[in-house]
Amino acid sequence: MRNGLYPRLAAQGMRQNRRFFIPYLLALAGLSAAFYVMSALCADPGVRLMRGFEYVMVMMQIGMFVAGILSTVLLLYINSFLMKQRKKELGLYNILGMGKGNIALLQCWESLYTAVLGIGGGLILGAVLHKLAAAVLVSLLRFSIPFHASLSLPAMLQTAVFFGLLLLLALALNLFRVQVSNPIELLHGGNVGEKEPKTRWLMAVTGALCLGAGYFIAVTTKDPALAMAFYFLAVILVIIGTYCLFTAGSVALLKTLRNNKRFYYQTGHFIGVSGMLYRMKRNAVGLANICILSTMVMVMISGTLALYLGQGELIAAQYPASLNMTIAFNPTEQSPDLDGAEKLVQDFAAGHNVPVSGLNAGQYLQFGGSETRDGYPFPDSKPGYSTATSSDNTLNRTLFVLTAADYAGLSGRPAPDLAPGELAVCGEGPAPGPLTFTDVEGGALDFTLTQALPALSVFSVTTNMSEPVCLVAADEADRAALRDLAGHRFSGRALVLAELDCSAEEELALVDAWNDASMDESFYSGTGTWEYCRMDSRAEMAVDGYSMAGGFLFLGIILGVIFLMATVLIIYYKQVSEGYEDQGRFEIMRKVGLSQREVRSSIRSQVLLVFFLPIAAAAVHILFDFNLVARMLTMFGVRNALTAALCTGGTLLAFLAVYAVVYALTARTYYKIVR
Repeated sequence: MRNGLYPRLAAQGMRQNRRFFIPYLLALAGLSAAFYVMSALCADPGVRLMRGFEYVMVMMQIGMFVAGILSTVLLLYINSFLMKQRKKELGLYNILGMGKGNIALLQCWESLYTAVLGIGGGLILGAVLHKLAAAVLVSLLRFSIPFHASLSLPAMLQTAVFFGLLLLLALALNLFRVQVSNPIELLHGGNVGEKEPKTRWLMAVTGALCLGAGYFIAVTTKDPALAMAFYFLAVILVIIGTYCLFTAGSVALLKTLRNNKRFYYQTGHFIGVSGMLYRMKRNAVGLANICILSTMVMVMISGTLALYLGQGELIAAQYPASLNMTIAFNPTEQSPDLDGAEKLVQDFAAGHNVPVSGLNAGQYLQFGGSETRDGYPFPDSKPGYSTATSSDNTLNRTLFVLTAADYAGLSGRPAPDLAPGELAVCGEGPAPGPLTFTDVEGGALDFTLTQALPALSVFSVTTNMSEPVCLVAADEADRAALRDLAGHRFSGRALVLAELDCSAEEELALVDAWNDASMDESFYSGTGTWEYCRMDSRAEMAVDGYSMAGGFLFLGIILGVIFLMATVLIIYYKQVSEGYEDQGRFEIMRKVGLSQREVRSSIRSQVLLVFFLPIAAAAVHILFDFNLVARMLTMFGVRNALTAALCTGGTLLAFLAVYAVVYALTARTYYKIVR
C-alpha cells in the first residue's frame, strides 16, 4: 500500500467518528492547558520575588501531581471507550486485507493527529489562559506579583512530554488489544449477548455497611484532630459503599421490585424495571464514578472557598492592630515595662514618618486545660476548668486570664467593677455562677463568674485546636493564685497594639526596618526584662494568610474544573454508548406494539433516573461530609460554621445548575441516536 493511504484513512476515520473524537481532543486540550498553566506559574521567576511564594509553589506542585494522575486515568478511560466503539471498523479493515501491522500503522497516524491537535491546541489555550490565571491568582492573593508575560518554554516542554507519553501509553494498549484479537472478534465486538445480572447480596450488604460506617464517622466526629485523621478513612468507606451499592445494591432493589408481581406487571413498571436492570449492569461503575467525581468537585471548591472567605475574620482576630508586639516573660522572674514598649513603638514609627493613630497595651496569663464536666450541666454540679488537658480535644480549652486594668488597657473601655474572688468572661464562655479551677494534684480554687464583657478579638481564636476562653480577674492577686494553681504549665504574655495610619506597603516596609534594627541588643533598652519579643504586622500576616488560602482556592478551582471536565466526559460517553446499545432495543419495543408515546416516556424516565441518581447520591455525601469539613477548618482557625454552610450550600446549588445544563446537552445526543 502507498504510504500516503494511512494518513488519509486515519484522518477519514477521525472525521467519521467525530462524535467520539471531538470530546477526546477537547479533553486532551483542556487537561494540557490546565497542566501548562500550573507548570508555567511554578516556573515563572516573578513568583519567587513575592512574599509567601512558598505557598503558591507548593499549591501548584500539588495541583500538577493530582492533575497528572487524573489525566492519566481519564485519557486511558476515553481511549478504552474509543477502542470499544471502533472494534467493528478495525475488524472490517482486517477482513478487507489489512494486516495487523497495517492497522498498527493506521493507529500510529491517529495518535499523531491526536497529539498535534490535542496537545498543540492545549498549549495554545494554556498560553491564552496563563494571563487570565495569573490575574485571578493576583486577585485571590490580594497583592501584586511581577509575573512575566512571555511564554514559558520549560512549561511547554514539560506539558508536551507528559501528555505525549500518555498518548504513547494509550497507543501501546491499543496495539496490544488489536494484536491479541482476531478479525471475527473485532467485527462482532459490539454484538455480544447480555446475561441478566446476578444478585450479589453480599456486595450489597457490604456496601450498605461501608456507607453507614463512613456516614457515622462523619457525623459523630467532634474532635478536629480526629476529623483530620478519620477523614480519609471515612472517604474510603464511602467510596467503597458507593461502588458496591451502585453495582449490586441497585440490581438487588430492582429484582426485589420485579418479584412483586402486582407492581411489576404494569406497562410502565414492566418496561422501566427491566430496562433499568440491564442499564445498571452496564453503567453502574460509570454512575458511581460520576457520583464520586461530583462529590470531589463540591468538597474541593466549598472547602477551599470557606477557608479563603474565613481569612479576613481570622486575620482581624489574630492581629487586631497594624503592629502587634508580643512579649513573652515568666511572671515569677521577669517584668516587662509596657510604658517603655509603647514609647519604643511610637518613637520608631515617628522616626520613619509613619503616624500612630492608636496604642493599647496589657498583660495576660495563658495556660491550657480542659473543661470539667462532673455532672455538668446538672444544677447540683459545679462547672469549672482543670489545668490538665483531656484526651478528648473537644473539652480542651486555651485559657487567657487578664486583670481588670489589663482589660481596660487592651480594649480602651472602662475597667470592669470586680471584687476579689470574682471573674468576668470576655465573649463566649461559661454562664454566670460558681466556677471552680482544679489542678492535677487535687488543689482547687473557687471563683464566682459575675458578668460577661465584650469580646477582645485577639483572644477569640487560638493557633491550636482547643477553643479559647478569656477571663478577667479583679486584680493581680487573683491572677497570681491561678498562676500558682497551674504550676509550671503557664506562660506570661504582654501585648502592645499599635494602629498605623499608612498603606499596606508602608506598613510592610516599617516591619522590615524594625526587624533589621532589632538585631542590635540595645534596641529594646527601656522595655524591662522578658524572654523574647516578636513584632507581627497585620499586612504581613495577610500576605501569608491569603497566600495559603488563595493558593488553596486557586488550586481548588483548577482541580474542580478538571474533575468537572472528567464528570462531563464520563456522562457524555455514557450517554452515547447507551444510545447505540438502546437503539435496537427500543426499535423492538415499537415493533411489538408499544406506541411512540409509551416508548418515549419509557426512554425519558429511565434516562432521568440514571442521570440524576449520581448527583442525588453526591448531594447526600456532601450533607454527611459537612461536619468533618467544618471540624477540619477549625485547625486553620476558621470556626464560623455559617460561612462553611453557605459555601457548601452555594457550591451544591451551582453544581446542580451546571449538571442540569450538561444533562440537557448530552441527553439530546442520546435521543438523536435512539430515534
